[in-house]
Amino acid sequence: MENHTPLPPASQAPRFRYYDLVMAAFVTILLLSNLIGASKPSYVTLPGIGEWSFGAGVLFFPVSYIIGDVLTEVYGYARARRVIWTGFAALLFMAFMAWVVVQLPPAEGWPGQEAYEFVFGNSWRIVLASMVAFWAGEFANSFVLAKMKVWTKGRHLWMRTIGSTVVGQGLDSLIFYPLAFYGLAGWPVELLWQVVLSQWLIKTAWEALLTPVTYLVVGSLKKAEGVEIYDTDTDFSPFASSKG
Repeated sequence: MENHTPLPPASQAPRFRYYDLVMAAFVTILLLSNLIGASKPSYVTLPGIGEWSFGAGVLFFPVSYIIGDVLTEVYGYARARRVIWTGFAALLFMAFMAWVVVQLPPAEGWPGQEAYEFVFGNSWRIVLASMVAFWAGEFANSFVLAKMKVWTKGRHLWMRTIGSTVVGQGLDSLIFYPLAFYGLAGWPVELLWQVVLSQWLIKTAWEALLTPVTYLVVGSLKKAEGVEIYDTDTDFSPFASSKG
């Protein structure tokens, strides 16, 4: 159960105008960042350091965490929980569809099967790592932000968004890359941990840099929806039923 300011009667639960759109944006970015960039390591050349590796998906995947912050801040943990489970189901279906399509025999003369398998034929190890990391990271992110909102009485949004990202993205990176790539050819231990650290730092930096955008979106949505939610009595179990 959630506290609202003002708190409407139970029979008059708020009807949100933009919740579905925010959910759609979250799931879209989640799927595309996992489909296109998750398994490709890239690099930048840093002065005095040389080549520094990072996962290519880091350029866009953090946007899903920013949207997750917006969801929890504006609509509360319970509704963010529904979106996280929706994203999880979408990831599962994407993995199943990719497996089916890759396994289908190609038409005679079609030259793209090998490339198709390379791009879309992720092992179930990578799929499992992606899902576990997403699930743990997103729920940790939402939980920390919701709790910090209550502790700070709604002040210091920047502290909540960055703090929750440090925890959520840290878990995501720490789980995904070792679980997906440890021991595989082309992924020496040094590269693996370099990518983990890079992912964590870059994702957190993205959150900090986009803080003005987060403020703008959160402020606009709260004004449009006419609600301020504090999760003072919320059941934070990821498996609790979500209403609203």
